[in-house]
Amino acid sequence: MDKFEFIKSKIVEKESLFRLINYWRFSNKAIVFTNGCFDIIHRGHIEYLAKAANEGDILIIGLNSDISVKQIKGSNRPIQDEYSRALVLASFSFVNNVIIFKEETPYDLINFIKPDVIVKGSDYKPEDIVGSDIVISNGGKVVTINYVEGYSTTNIISNLK
Repeated sequence: MDKFEFIKSKIVEKESLFRLINYWRFSNKAIVFTNGCFDIIHRGHIEYLAKAANEGDILIIGLNSDISVKQIKGSNRPIQDEYSRALVLASFSFVNNVIIFKEETPYDLINFIKPDVIVKGSDYKPEDIVGSDIVISNGGKVVTINYVEGYSTTNIISNLK
């Protein structure tokens, strides 16, 4: 498989992810989940995602669909479409899979995956993180990671204007 096909193969639907999760569970791999819009990738995203990947063996990213990004960030977002954003994320060597979700929150996706670790930014309290109840009830852990000061997509867009 060529490298671009490999990157594309990391963007999955639930059916494919189900088979992978079963294999990883059988292999005693610790599954880490995080989610977000990831509109314009910057240093803050890269450090955050690399640190998230360090929390286990497998990193799955739940990517907000274009519709959900508009609901969260406003009508001028996303800058890049969901497939383009997914390709960028899937190109990182430490990302195992990217799955796009259309719901307002990834709660149903987290319940489907049942990760061992859920990771979000430190602007969230662990108990307020969507899906933390699922992870904790299954014996997993909730991790928060500090953001890199001065790096955000909103700031990048403001600076471009």
